Amino acid sequence: MLLLAVTSLLYSLSLVIGLSPLRALSLSIDTNILGDQAKFPDLYEASVVELQQGLDGELFSSVDLVKAYFARIDEVNLKGPALRAVLEINPSALEEAAALDKERKVSGKRSMLHGIPILLKDNIATVASEGMNTTAGSFSLLGSVVPEDAGVVKRLRKAGAIILGKANLSEFAHFRGNLPSGWSGRGGQNTNAYFPNADPCGSSSGSGVAASIGLAAVTLGSETDGSITCPSSNNNAVGIKPTVGLTSRAGVIPISANQDTIGPIVRSVSDAAIVLSVIAGKDPNDNFTLAQPDVVPDYSKALDPDAFKGKRIGVPRAVFLQRGFNDPEVVAAFETALDTIRDLGATVVDPADLPSAAEILASNNETIVLDVDFKVELNAYYEALLENPSGVRSLADLIAFNDANPELEEPVNFTDQSELIESQATNGFNAAYFQALNFDHELGRTRGIDAALQEHDLDALVLPATGLTTTPAAIAGYPIVTGTRTTIRALDLQPNVLTVFAVPLGFFSDNVTIESAGPLTVYPAPGVPYGLSFFAGAFSEFELVGLGFAYEQKTKTRLARKAFPAAIPKTQLKDVVGV
Repeated sequence: MLLLAVTSLLYSLSLVIGLSPLRALSLSIDTNILGDQAKFPDLYEASVVELQQGLDGELFSSVDLVKAYFARIDEVNLKGPALRAVLEINPSALEEAAALDKERKVSGKRSMLHGIPILLKDNIATVASEGMNTTAGSFSLLGSVVPEDAGVVKRLRKAGAIILGKANLSEFAHFRGNLPSGWSGRGGQNTNAYFPNADPCGSSSGSGVAASIGLAAVTLGSETDGSITCPSSNNNAVGIKPTVGLTSRAGVIPISANQDTIGPIVRSVSDAAIVLSVIAGKDPNDNFTLAQPDVVPDYSKALDPDAFKGKRIGVPRAVFLQRGFNDPEVVAAFETALDTIRDLGATVVDPADLPSAAEILASNNETIVLDVDFKVELNAYYEALLENPSGVRSLADLIAFNDANPELEEPVNFTDQSELIESQATNGFNAAYFQALNFDHELGRTRGIDAALQEHDLDALVLPATGLTTTPAAIAGYPIVTGTRTTIRALDLQPNVLTVFAVPLGFFSDNVTIESAGPLTVYPAPGVPYGLSFFAGAFSEFELVGLGFAYEQKTKTRLARKAFPAAIPKTQLKDVVGV
């Protein structure tokens, strides 16, 4: 409580005397102010700013951080509650941390991520020589050798970040079949830390769970339709699903270049802003990124507690009402959130519906597009590998591999690969594909988000980050591309019209009815979190960061509840410093 009070006071002072928000946050954990209590930040909540303060002050090192996070993973990943959030750790992490510690002493830090450990979703490629795999959770890619780091990994390394390991995920980013969120052949069933065996939501499930309890300072996820937003919602985290084309997908095991995007899942809006400032930018290996503005903003400059003042925020109720979403607890919390937004100075326009909402629900166009894209792009990914011990070089090979290795890839209750089979049956970029893609853009853009924003003169839209409320964002992607990630050819570089920013909203009550979410998981369940999503137009991340920060600072929802006791790692920096 003392830390929160000092942080709030210094932030307010910063607005008067002109300090940057991050500088104010940095001052708030100065050990001269807070004494021994703040010497070692609590890794359950520790922010990037707090960790940088300790590293700069030589209170601990990046080597200490890596050791502490490794120990925390060991406590809860396969032992104790067996959350299965992490697939593997980086055997080179300690060596890399030592080198970055030395560099910090000699020449200072490269960025706010210098020496900060980060977990990557296991569809984000890292060079095999470092000692880790890139598999999307599939044994068909175990031991495979990628040509180079993914584009976002190159940016992280340049910024001085440490790749701590790979997070579990829904296999192939939940595009294998009718399987539970958070399950992969390699990783097994990942579960939520807020209630035993609760659904973590997918497909960036491991990233969401790891961020929620401090198994790393930062995690990255990917989203095609809901895969950053939903794990952030279910795990009391902050997630950004960026505009398609703001962050590179080069080197990421694909579903669809029209919808895939990479973003942070962290514990605070300030951390999300720091990470996005590093991973955003153009990449010649992903032509979609060439449509973004020439200059990547410093998103930390958007951290404004008054961001809602004078804004008009719309509520597209038909999107979640037509999805059949009517959970009374979440609806009540959402109404309270709207009152908070009004109190913060915004005008709430309710309803501000998407004219195409009913058609989006009924449409099968997204499935048509994703099935075709997945086959073309996954085949290209397999073909580009320098080595693959399994011998799998195509989607057809993958289906056969799974059937030939049921003990690895088709255990009881986890046998389905219907989406792989459906995708394999497609015939490439034909007239039906282009018709579906164009209609998706019309539904998501022209008669969807664009129409709602323009008709009601809105700055953003807001919805609960639960259920299938993410589809309008997903289908409002870039027009068609052909070829592989590295030779991608954009036929049209129109921007994606929707960005999603998810922040904590609330927690299910202790008497909520527990329901099954799969063979091993439950949802809803007591104490499981749910979130709030802010939507806006293409490349509007700066404005959304401001809205998310203002809401976060007003409500501090994340701090209202912790994970169940056995899922909270006990190792802290004090346990490893000097050891």
